[in-house]
Amino acid sequence: MRYAKIAIADRYPVILEGLGRLLGGQRDFKIVASCSDGASCIDSLREFAPDILIFDVLMPGVTALELLSIINSEKLSTRLVLFVSSDESDAYMISGTTGHYIVVSKHLSPETLLQTLRQVANTQRTIPRQSSDEGIRAQNAITGNALATLTERERQIVHLVSEGLSNKEVGRRLSITDGTIKVHLHRIFQKLEINNRTVLAALAISRQRIGDVAKTASSPTSPE
Repeated sequence: MRYAKIAIADRYPVILEGLGRLLGGQRDFKIVASCSDGASCIDSLREFAPDILIFDVLMPGVTALELLSIINSEKLSTRLVLFVSSDESDAYMISGTTGHYIVVSKHLSPETLLQTLRQVANTQRTIPRQSSDEGIRAQNAITGNALATLTERERQIVHLVSEGLSNKEVGRRLSITDGTIKVHLHRIFQKLEINNRTVLAALAISRQRIGDVAKTASSPTSPE
């Protein structure tokens, strides 16, 4: 029986152990690595070339963009599963400029997570590693134009959402209320023509230019 090789990278031992038990009991999955820091995550990616890498987006020592860059530059077929702490319970397959990845919520039920990972494994076997150059250029142009319409505060919120923070956590970081965050998110969704914070996180991670927002994301004095 053909199985999918899986590497797990998360800051928390309890999540590593929980995912290990869940996936280890499935005949169609084989855990090849369990990582608690960025260095071991990168090493495992290169050594085992897993079919799927489940990655905590707040993992210290490495970012999702860096992993996607390695996957792309070294021509790996690994699909990155970005594990985020959001209020959403859906998963979205995104074809980004540096490879294919999926964003999933840590609030998924075990059954839904297994189903999602099986879908990713099947997609990993059938979808080319990259989209066509023409498709990528078109996607970049559309995304870049939409992002250019965001205000400084909206860019700060996009950056923090991409790190997996909840509305309350974003509000505490920027010293604004939960209600204000919701208003900003509504405007962001309208400008980017999306309707879900999980898709927003995927969009932000896929665009390296959003990383520039990090320089101002910690400032609570920016205008709302």
